[in-house]
Amino acid sequence: MTSFARSLLALAVTAALTTIDLGQAQFVKAPTDLKRVIGHYNIPVRYKEVPTGICELDPSVKSYSGYADVGEKEHIFFWFFESRDVDPKEAPLTVWINGGPGSSSMIGLFEELGPCRVDPDGNVFSNPYSWSNVSNMLFIDQPSQVGFSYSEPIPGIKSDAGIVVLPDAVCPDYAPEGSCGTYAYPNITLTANSTPNAAPNFWKTLQGFMGAFPQYSRNGFHFATESYGGHYGPIFNEYIEEQNARLPYGAKRIDLKTVLIGNGWYDPFYQYQAYYNFTVYPGNTYDYAPFDESNANMFYNNLYGKGNCIDRLQDCIDTGNNAVCSNADAFCAYMVESVYDDVLGRDEYDMRELTPDPFPYSFYVSYLNTPKVQAAIGAFTNFSSNGAVGEAFDSTGDDGREIGTVAAVRSLVGRGVTVALYAGDADYNCNWLGNEVIADRVGAPGFGKAGYRDLKTSDAVIHGQVKQAGKFSFTRIYESGHEVPFYQPLASLEYFERAIKGLDIETGRHTVGFSYRTEGPARSTYREGNSTVQFEVTPANLTYDVITNKPGAPWPSAAIIAKRSFRDQRGAGGRPRPQSRFGFR
Repeated sequence: MTSFARSLLALAVTAALTTIDLGQAQFVKAPTDLKRVIGHYNIPVRYKEVPTGICELDPSVKSYSGYADVGEKEHIFFWFFESRDVDPKEAPLTVWINGGPGSSSMIGLFEELGPCRVDPDGNVFSNPYSWSNVSNMLFIDQPSQVGFSYSEPIPGIKSDAGIVVLPDAVCPDYAPEGSCGTYAYPNITLTANSTPNAAPNFWKTLQGFMGAFPQYSRNGFHFATESYGGHYGPIFNEYIEEQNARLPYGAKRIDLKTVLIGNGWYDPFYQYQAYYNFTVYPGNTYDYAPFDESNANMFYNNLYGKGNCIDRLQDCIDTGNNAVCSNADAFCAYMVESVYDDVLGRDEYDMRELTPDPFPYSFYVSYLNTPKVQAAIGAFTNFSSNGAVGEAFDSTGDDGREIGTVAAVRSLVGRGVTVALYAGDADYNCNWLGNEVIADRVGAPGFGKAGYRDLKTSDAVIHGQVKQAGKFSFTRIYESGHEVPFYQPLASLEYFERAIKGLDIETGRHTVGFSYRTEGPARSTYREGNSTVQFEVTPANLTYDVITNKPGAPWPSAAIIAKRSFRDQRGAGGRPRPQSRFGFR
């Protein structure tokens, strides 16, 4: 599971540009209509208002996109949306970042919780369960060279080996169709190489945005993420609190209220063991035992045998050596995690589906690579990632380290921050059993004596169970893959609103104090059974039915685009495919 392996958006978008929709790549004309301001901490910001219909369809709701110039050749892309149902000048501000390392937050925007989605014909339609219903939302592509963020824009050819730089914006006749375009200059020195190394530029981006848009930054700050966000979330927010304690001249104190992390990659030592727990013993809750005795024995030996995964991860812990940690993660990724892929052909991000899995929908990738959209959002490059981020993180072994994530969560809880961990229980990649172990290890006051309660939502359907003590909670979400807001949109929105308002996660009816504690069994034992597990590949033209939790009706369109190669290589947003060292959490 190397970070290089996990930077699957790198390969994800590469696939989108070179395998799926070759006609979409093109040289991008540099925008000339961006407004320039100086944000807090003297961070330059360039932005524009995004026209109605590019994503948000309500003309009364404003949207802005642009760049925070956090370094000479490090330009971080953001896309902001006003709150729909709360006065934007009174609403809180929530930032969303995807993981990876190397995953664009356009995944969260268009696949999960943003105001819009895109159909197979490239038409935008509204998401009624957008988290922007209740909060101003800021989506950030970070670090540089992820998504629309860039080092410097260069003309190039996208290839399997990376980006080949061209002398000018003329596509040579030897280039594969659609591979020419404008990309971020592929240089690992112009991006972050570890989670701690990425934190300062994330903080600078917030400083730039809050200075450029003070009207949206008045009423508390909330942070939400998933997947490799199990690394990002604790470390980034601990950095924010450290900066608050010794606020640099010209910087704004960020009033951190809430941290939400979905299906997080926190500690590889426990998460790799959770792969065995999820598939062999005690197993998943979908009554699906995937391995025969021979494969189960191989899995166990690769994990626990002398000199194998756990021993190598322990060597990483003992030495802290970059090469040792990178080697440990690579071994565990190929010899433990990927046994699942090699033997079963199932989607790591939703064990109910075989690959290629058409869910969540990825039609937005082609949409973002149209000149119309790129001009509307002020993009300097195509929507892509060149693999530099994953390669840089891999060089430090960041993915194979715990890097203080648990201690950072514990510290945030101690500072009075609401910390809400949640996990879709059909996700194998960053599965809920491993996440539950981390929730216990945080050691939040009273959590060890709390019990699970049913998650009560307005549709009267039990979508999961929650254990909560004070402002710290862990929630298991039923019938959900890696990207929870896609699979359980109503429950996800109500969960989010309760968390940012400081209400109890179980009902949303009570303001939570430090003495609050849920009463119930110590473990969540509900079993879904395998009625939603698919044993044939789901056709690419089907929608997902959030009521039945199964593939639903076909899209009302004759122009279903063959997106399978994108989903098959990228997965759902976080961890690697066995066929490739590229992956992303």
